[in-house]
Amino acid sequence: MTTQPKSDFLRVMIERGFMADCTDLAALDAALMKDLVPAYIGFDATAKSLHVGSLIQIMMLRWLQKTGHKPITLMGGGTTKVGDPSFRADERPLLDDAAIQANIDGIQKVFAAYVSYGDGTTDAVMLNNDEWLGGLKYIEFLRDIGRHFSVNRMLAFESVKSRLDREQSLSFLEFNYMILQAYDFMELNRRYGCLLQMGGSDQWGNIVNGIDLTRRVLDHEVYGLTSPLLETADGRKMGKSQDGAVWLNADMCAPYTFWQFWRNTMDADVGRFLKLYTELPVEECDRLGALAGSEINEAKIILANEVTTLLHGAEAAQAAEATAREVFEKGGVGDDLPTLELSASDIGEGISIVQLIVKSGLAKSGKDAKRLIAENGAKLDDAPLNDAGLMIDAGALSSPIKLSAGKKRHALVKLVD
Repeated sequence: MTTQPKSDFLRVMIERGFMADCTDLAALDAALMKDLVPAYIGFDATAKSLHVGSLIQIMMLRWLQKTGHKPITLMGGGTTKVGDPSFRADERPLLDDAAIQANIDGIQKVFAAYVSYGDGTTDAVMLNNDEWLGGLKYIEFLRDIGRHFSVNRMLAFESVKSRLDREQSLSFLEFNYMILQAYDFMELNRRYGCLLQMGGSDQWGNIVNGIDLTRRVLDHEVYGLTSPLLETADGRKMGKSQDGAVWLNADMCAPYTFWQFWRNTMDADVGRFLKLYTELPVEECDRLGALAGSEINEAKIILANEVTTLLHGAEAAQAAEATAREVFEKGGVGDDLPTLELSASDIGEGISIVQLIVKSGLAKSGKDAKRLIAENGAKLDDAPLNDAGLMIDAGALSSPIKLSAGKKRHALVKLVD
């Protein structure tokens, strides 16, 4: 399709950088112009929260609803029991039903911040694919559905081929994942009139399989649209920080830490991230992304505020910015810093500074904390910390102390009754 799409949704996808590929752009554009289009993205429940890497898909669902269509958030209660092998070097550990349900309960908290659920025509619906996958009779399923899949074609998909080329094992259980995901799309079309599946570009093969299956079994035309797999300007996978995944649930990643992740965006990524993760006009995103010198830092604060407001609310974003300015510009403590609360019994006769650095999340292990101190990267109340053997007693915590790792990562330690 060489001409600009007519539908608002596809225009947004292209202008803001959401689209990597589409199976039939002209036909999808026509469907979006003709009527309301239900569309889904699936999220497997492998952890109790999604992380920033999933935010691009969540924003796609938000824009879908804002442009007059119907989002379906599909929880992978069934497919999580198998594990998606796409572009993975190893097999995911299998989770039991209780762990999967606990993860779904955690994940569901995030979506309400981005899309509205209800009974209206464009209100989002949340479904669980265990509803139809859990009751499948396997022999009948293989006979009725499995016959539509060519093993030769499945082996040719890059997500599978790359694993086999490295001579890494691909279990038969994992190999079935793409059949189950294809079945999801067909069932969503049959039950809810779903016309579009979206996902990251690593899901292209799975999406195409679902389109083919729906056409073969139901004789319905459906579509696929993928987003690019994002890396930051320095080549890191989006959603990862030096401390690991940046989770979307507040109980797994404090709003201040989330805000700080966006504030630390590399200069080269600012304009792109503003388009993808905020709702600021494209022209304003381009203007802010083109700033240089100290001005780009204000653009990063705008980015952090906008993204944090969408997820955690305006009050949390304002508190995070105020804390950051207090900590970085005025050398203060800041009220919204991640805080480690200890009781007198936790401290006993004293607790080592190394333990405090680990417990506060500024280092992953005692070894990492000692290395941080040895390399002059740690501070205690803004003063260089160079004694890894320092012990902190209850008296030293009569008022909160501030720990720092490098220039950008801070935490408070306070004594509670």
